[in-house]
Amino acid sequence: MDITVKIKRFDPDTDTKPRWEQYDLDVDPNERILDVLNDIKWELSGSLAFRRSCAHGVCGSDAMRINGVNRLACKVLVKDLGNKITVEPLGSLPVLKDLIVDMEPFFDSYKSVLPYFINDDMPPSTERLQSPEDREVFDATTKCILCAACTSSCPVFWTNGRYVGPAAIVNAHRFIFDSRDHGTAQRLQIMNDHNGVWRCRTAYNCTEACPRGIPITEAIEQVKRAILWQRA
Repeated sequence: MDITVKIKRFDPDTDTKPRWEQYDLDVDPNERILDVLNDIKWELSGSLAFRRSCAHGVCGSDAMRINGVNRLACKVLVKDLGNKITVEPLGSLPVLKDLIVDMEPFFDSYKSVLPYFINDDMPPSTERLQSPEDREVFDATTKCILCAACTSSCPVFWTNGRYVGPAAIVNAHRFIFDSRDHGTAQRLQIMNDHNGVWRCRTAYNCTEACPRGIPITEAIEQVKRAILWQRA
């Protein structure tokens, strides 16, 4: 299958602004976009920079905009895109080189929501057990792989980089609704900040962008309701 791939490239050492480069290839239609990028790097342009690791949709490192949509390059097949493909870095995060963005702002927001288990009770002699029903409440939000596809697809984040963003809220949700955790009040206070959960405008971009199928918009609304219930 003959395809044309246009990649938005930027080298801070030589470029003053991003540029588009085009590559023509003959590939198997069942190849993934990550395979195509590897082909380009190994055979056509060794300077092409992008992140990748597990190549199985688990690490989240190869998130990028493919044909205008945030996706994981390791999960998208050529045959599902056609013979004209565009690849860009994730939006609203500083570009370090080519398809590599600076993830530090994203991880700063993630760390701000206390994304770890808080419970100062004496540890039990066995595991901290939990019923299947209690686990089900937050099970979906445990699946986040921190790829930033959701946050960089959010219109509010595009205009306000201080907004904590969907991914951070998802990870706060995971602990807020964990019946074993004792940090709910702290996290809800963080979420109630003016750059917290109330910035969400329910555009559903985040839910559509999530490669793990997490119902992000629903989780955000649940956190909003938890703040209101706490006030009552």
